[in-house]
Amino acid sequence: MRLEVARAIRTTHNSLQVIVGGNSIHYEISGSGPWLTLSHPLACHLCVWDEQMPALAAKFTVLRYDVRGHGDSSAPAGYYTLEQLADDAHELFNLLGIKRTHWVGLSMGSMIGQTFALKYPGLLQSLTLASTTGHYPPQTIAALEGRIQNVTANGLETVVDPTLERWFTGHYRETHPQVMNRIAGYIRATSIAGYAGCCHAVSRIDLTGRLKKIKCPTLVMVGAQDTGTPVAMARTIYHEIWGAELTIIPSAAHLLNIERTTAFNTALLSFLGRASVL
Repeated sequence: MRLEVARAIRTTHNSLQVIVGGNSIHYEISGSGPWLTLSHPLACHLCVWDEQMPALAAKFTVLRYDVRGHGDSSAPAGYYTLEQLADDAHELFNLLGIKRTHWVGLSMGSMIGQTFALKYPGLLQSLTLASTTGHYPPQTIAALEGRIQNVTANGLETVVDPTLERWFTGHYRETHPQVMNRIAGYIRATSIAGYAGCCHAVSRIDLTGRLKKIKCPTLVMVGAQDTGTPVAMARTIYHEIWGAELTIIPSAAHLLNIERTTAFNTALLSFLGRASVL
């Protein structure tokens, strides 16, 4: 019955809205083959994966969705937790009849992926964790709390430039102004409630001590010049998850899937090819 409701509120040939836990979740499905789920960073939405879609949709049925508080999904008031965000994805899978999927996360999307893998073991065929951490030190938590207060009082415009500086190397920002305008638009379009709710969720991540329980094939990816979730954080995850692989992308910061699209896609597809036969 729920799946019938989901189909009844289809908005385009592949873009839909469903009600998950009382909230509206927007998602798109493209391609054919095994399921693959894409989960985006804070202050973005599903279009942050546009550079990956041609390569991925040629081999997989790709589900990309707007995390609550982002894009065309609803933004309930109050702070969120990573468990709630993982539960949203789980309910979406139930509605779509997805029994097993690859998960590819970027930043917040990787934090949701870690949480999902721990809470729902066996549902993920593989796990790709890009630009992320399993734990933040107290000073970073304080900085994120300050960011919530700033955005709540002054709006998203105040974090646009600092965010772009963290997400991309200086050379890339200078030479790709159209991309900067596009990503700045993502940030500005995020609701204040959604930003605050999800920023609180990611600030509280504390999973490092539990990561040994993740058993699915895992790829950890990081930009060599990522200052937000640096290489040291990626190495910690890599050492905690048995059999994990680590790929460090040179000349890239946080949004390495955009700054180094070819390198990112090549590493991802190579890993997915190996994970798909396990």
